Amino acid sequence: MESVNSAVETLVQSSNTLFILMGAIMVFAMHAGFAFLEVGTVRQKNQVNALVKIMTDFGFSAVAYFFIGYWVAYDVTFFQDAQTLAQGNGYELVKFFFLMTFAAAIPAIVSGGIAERAQFWPFLIASSLIVAFVYPFFEGIIWNGNYGIQDWMEATFGAAFHDFAGSVVVHGVGGWLGLVAVIMLGIRKGRYRSGKLVAFPPSNIPFLALGAWILCIGWFGFNVMSAQTLDGISGLVAVNSLMAMVGGIIVSLLLGKNDPGFIHNGPLAGLVAICAGSDIVHPIGALMIGGIAGALFVWMFTVVQNRWKIDDVLGVWPLHGLCGAWGGIAAGIFGSVSLGGLGGISLTTQVVGTLLGIAIAVVGGVIVYGAIKVVMGLRLDEEQEFNGADLSIHNIESVSVD
Repeated sequence: MESVNSAVETLVQSSNTLFILMGAIMVFAMHAGFAFLEVGTVRQKNQVNALVKIMTDFGFSAVAYFFIGYWVAYDVTFFQDAQTLAQGNGYELVKFFFLMTFAAAIPAIVSGGIAERAQFWPFLIASSLIVAFVYPFFEGIIWNGNYGIQDWMEATFGAAFHDFAGSVVVHGVGGWLGLVAVIMLGIRKGRYRSGKLVAFPPSNIPFLALGAWILCIGWFGFNVMSAQTLDGISGLVAVNSLMAMVGGIIVSLLLGKNDPGFIHNGPLAGLVAICAGSDIVHPIGALMIGGIAGALFVWMFTVVQNRWKIDDVLGVWPLHGLCGAWGGIAAGIFGSVSLGGLGGISLTTQVVGTLLGIAIAVVGGVIVYGAIKVVMGLRLDEEQEFNGADLSIHNIESVSVD
């Protein structure tokens, strides 16, 4: 009997390891989506830079999170011998891999906002600092119960903050960090003339669409695999992700007036918003959450660019910052039993937790980007920006025509 129990335990451990490994691979693949979404949106003279930023941000983020960030969030280090680390089929190592792909999404999100005029090394250093300290500080509060804040919210408002897959923890934090960086960088040269917006059309709609498709597919690993073990997997999360995604598509089509940029970002808006409550809301509620997120993105992207004159190239603040915040709050609305959800949430807690995430992101962004701006500077000079980041930083263009 003991040998049977041991075999069953090994099977469970190995299955959970494989499950979360597949999730890590799917989220890792999403970074290709971030890359091609940016490549297709920026002008051709900045395409190489977009690809290089996503790749190098991932590499530096992995190291920063391995040595510092994961320690800050979960009080876990990897300084033991390999035999110890490999226990339980190496589940804890693969769990780190999975959560690291989430952490690396933060600089990938920021990258889209700062495109076409950002210096390379200063922002790479900033990304490392954010993944090492700023992001895991809030991650640990929400997903590991650090500093007793979750316990306080549960005792005060009746429930802890619920963010199943990171509407606020990942996307909200990334989007608000991106807003700080975009404001500090300033507007691209020639973007506004006589107070009016000058169109910088996407360089490659097929690449933009490819990036959106890769992200949509990978997102099912992002959400469903957030259960982290096979016994926690839920088809409700998958269908809610689907319904929020299509809600974003439909509304962005209707409000975006057939604009392919809005249409391909619409599903992403819906997926950002559903992350938090994907395990507790009804599929019809998910459809509404995604539809509202699609409308929020189209409306606020237009307002930010035309009225407020904030030059957020990919619209990372409306898409991730605002839709992420909406997702955190929406979980408290549509997760209630009265609206067909599973309950166990508090709208007040969802608002408080969302505001806490925004505050940490803004303060952390001001500190990190502000310090680097003073020490190294953040922006390319006018000639470099005119020539494009590809030639100015990488000494090569994206296309060679003989």
